[in-house]
Amino acid sequence: MLRVLGVDPGLTRCGVGIVEVAPNRRARLVHVTVVRTPADMALEQRLLRIADGIAAEIDEHRPDAVAVERVFAQANVRTVMGTAQAAGLALHAAAARGLPVGLHTPSEVKAAVTGYGNADKRQVQTMIARVLGLDEAPKPADAADALALAVCHAWRLGSPDAVGTRATNLTPAQRAWRDAQGGTVDSPLARAAAAAARPQRGGPLAQRGSSASSVAGRKLGA
Repeated sequence: MLRVLGVDPGLTRCGVGIVEVAPNRRARLVHVTVVRTPADMALEQRLLRIADGIAAEIDEHRPDAVAVERVFAQANVRTVMGTAQAAGLALHAAAARGLPVGLHTPSEVKAAVTGYGNADKRQVQTMIARVLGLDEAPKPADAADALALAVCHAWRLGSPDAVGTRATNLTPAQRAWRDAQGGTVDSPLARAAAAAARPQRGGPLAQRGSSASSVAGRKLGA
């Protein structure tokens, strides 16, 4: 089993989700939480609280890898600055513990989980609940996004170059999982996820393609 910790960075709400994924792509929830900071707290104190929260989750759950949303430019500079700061804290926490990191754009995560790179927040939440066998989607959305990042990273680990991780830098657990995964891309779970993401007559994905190609996109659920 490969254990991945996903971080959906944010200054007010930073989602942290941990999943375990088997070589056949079957995933299970380990833990999910959201580190929160009040807007009226001093910036340095907010960053300290987020850093401590991420570090505590890594130390408690001991993941094999960390997945973080790739920060991109957008019109709201204040928002992207807070996101970038939180992402940097996650990268630092992983590096300090010698953990490999995967950076994924929101569209890559959406495509991996739903089969559609422009899926909306509700579709991501619905599919991550289905993938993890949950009765309902984790809330708030930051929690579901963190879990989606972790699942995306685990499912894509078989192609290290695609996630910015060299094969020589993989941990023993990652190498074993990658080797065991060979030939399992067409697993029952993958087929079920693909079927669920196909356009349904009158359904939420109608009139949309189900290509899983990675394209630049907006923040998860934006």
